[in-house]
Amino acid sequence: MVEIFIDSLKNGIMITVFVFIMMMITDFLNVLSKGKLSELIKGNKFRQYVMTSFFGSTPGCLGAFLNVSFYIRGLITFGAITGGMIATSGDEAFVMFTLFPKEALLLTVILFVIGILSAFLIDKITPLLKIKPCVECKDSNLHNNDDCRVMNFKEAIHNLAKMSFNRFLLIAIVITTIVLLIFGVIGPETWDWMRIIFLSLMVFALFIITAVPDHYLIHHIYEHIFKKHLWKIFLWTFGILLIMNTGLEYWNLETFIKSNMAWIILIAAIVGLIPESGPHLIFVMLFSKSLVPFSVLLVSSIVQDGHGMLPLLSYSIKDSLFIKLFNLIIGLSIGYILFFLNL
Repeated sequence: MVEIFIDSLKNGIMITVFVFIMMMITDFLNVLSKGKLSELIKGNKFRQYVMTSFFGSTPGCLGAFLNVSFYIRGLITFGAITGGMIATSGDEAFVMFTLFPKEALLLTVILFVIGILSAFLIDKITPLLKIKPCVECKDSNLHNNDDCRVMNFKEAIHNLAKMSFNRFLLIAIVITTIVLLIFGVIGPETWDWMRIIFLSLMVFALFIITAVPDHYLIHHIYEHIFKKHLWKIFLWTFGILLIMNTGLEYWNLETFIKSNMAWIILIAAIVGLIPESGPHLIFVMLFSKSLVPFSVLLVSSIVQDGHGMLPLLSYSIKDSLFIKLFNLIIGLSIGYILFFLNL
């Protein structure tokens, strides 16, 4: 039992750190595109479908937040925002790319295509259901990117010379992780392309932490990603790993799941209705252990959207419920078709 606990703890820490790094890099790249993403979304409906599905399929919730910001400004259709949510996997995408990158990439492409097709179909249906798309809201502003910029080399040296506690803590975490990764304490056991990619991401993250100004470091990285998200990701990841590893060791969990797969698909869809990243991780972990087929992971990913729905819930509960209903119907339909095809 002690060995199971230690193994779950090590893997939980590894996954949490890598998710943190990838979330930070994604946020950084999003900030660099300040003012330009909104220009890409404007155009005909098909362009909206492609762009919202693309933003939704990017790891994390930033793409979903961006789609919501477009929707509450009246820039995209109801079908486009729904398709974007279908393509969204939330923070679970970071974990999937850490555990099984090839399958995660395939899943991302499939969600992107399903998002586009669903957006087209839903926009054809919504007039019959008398669903009115959101009109422009002048006061809507989900995020302000002021004072978020990359500093030059001299300013980066200045950051290190007058280092704040927040910057020191983040740098220490990344450097410690790099050392542990190099010596094989965490991460892949052999020096393969995955370890090289992880190390490259770590070095890039170290550059971001060193180079960005205090405003960005504190409000984007420390307060938002580190304090708000990281502990939740760790608790959910470690807890699920511990339960799964214990179940595989003592409870014959594998036999139970495989003999009740039709119910597992339904449970995955119902859990996907929760507008929160965390509960859905159990299906990611089950797939990584080859305990559930791809169809279960796909259903979970279609129905759930991480934190992406939260901003829209605060603006229109009715629209949010309709979106989740469409996600549920499409997710279950595709999931059971794949299930009967033994996929």
